[in-house]
Amino acid sequence: MTTNHAKPSSGGRRIGWKLTLLICVLILLSAAGLIALIFSTEPTAVRTAATKETAMLVETIRAEQGTFRPQIVAMGTVEPARDIILMPRVSGEIIGRARAFTPGGFVDKGEMLLKIDPADYENALRQRESDLREAIADLHLEMGRQHVARQDYQLLEETLSKENEALVLRKPQLNTARAQVESARAAVNQARLELERTTVKAPFDAHILNRNANIGSQVSPGDNLARLVGTETYWVAATVPLAKLPWLSFPKGPNAAGAEVQVRNRSAWPPGAYRTGRLYKLVGRLEDQTRMARVLVTVPDPLARKAEADEIPRLMIGAFVEARIKARAIPDVVRLNRDFLRKNDTVWVMRDDKLSIRDVEVVFQDADYAYIKSGLSGNELVVTTNLTTVVDGAKLRQKASDK
Repeated sequence: MTTNHAKPSSGGRRIGWKLTLLICVLILLSAAGLIALIFSTEPTAVRTAATKETAMLVETIRAEQGTFRPQIVAMGTVEPARDIILMPRVSGEIIGRARAFTPGGFVDKGEMLLKIDPADYENALRQRESDLREAIADLHLEMGRQHVARQDYQLLEETLSKENEALVLRKPQLNTARAQVESARAAVNQARLELERTTVKAPFDAHILNRNANIGSQVSPGDNLARLVGTETYWVAATVPLAKLPWLSFPKGPNAAGAEVQVRNRSAWPPGAYRTGRLYKLVGRLEDQTRMARVLVTVPDPLARKAEADEIPRLMIGAFVEARIKARAIPDVVRLNRDFLRKNDTVWVMRDDKLSIRDVEVVFQDADYAYIKSGLSGNELVVTTNLTTVVDGAKLRQKASDK
């Protein structure tokens, strides 16, 4: 059985092509219409003048004008004003010791610290006293001989030269006897002095830092018995920049007082605790490493032994402390916190609600303040807020609490 397949006619192909073309045209027209609709409904951007300037909110303080005494902060080390190595002046065995003669002990001036065996020196003193009595007896005998010689010379009724007369009257023998008496008396005084030196006493009110001898020790002159420091005064040896020396007040006489100094030990004392001292001397040399000037500050009663209050702090030898020295008074200046002194010695001032950048003359700066001679007046409003954009004349507005 044979099957016949019919081929599509040319008329059918033309109808399919036209249908496809129509669909494509309709799609294009729909897309174009949609795009037109979108653009027709988009909001229109309108340019407005957004140039209205907003004033910056700032905090201010009022400048303070007057006469001030700055504080120069210096670092220093505590040193004893009196510091000695105690040594014996005679030799012998130590047979006695004071109870206070121990490291950390306190002794008063003239108090016995050590006792050296005095037996040998007592015997020596008795021997010298015996020699003195013998010399005095010889002097008396010689004076008797001279008296007899003078009587014999008067009976001769002769005149001799001064040299021969001195020989006849035994004046050389008398002078020798007198010299022997003086020598014997000096020997007695020396023996008595050495006997006194067997008692080693405190030369001043002292604090004992260390002890190198005890009962039974054999000592000789020059031996190190102990180290003693005076309790009346300590020094703080501080360093100060050379440029600040003209502002320091040193005492000009033995009874004058230097500038007041507050000594603080921030690492060991409670907050706010300090001791009061006085500027004492300018040491005539610079520190080798820092090339700064060295000054001495005296602190009385450094161990607070005379103080009534127990909470008064004590100075410790070798401690590193801070010394706040009151400088000379600076008249008619504006004192301003150093944080508000801007770059290149300028200050931001609020005037008529605008920023004014002032160039100021700073005559002195301490750890906290700058002292301004010109460029800023008292009661002016100083801007304390840190601004990101600083333009002279910029508008400012002040916080209500600062007005």
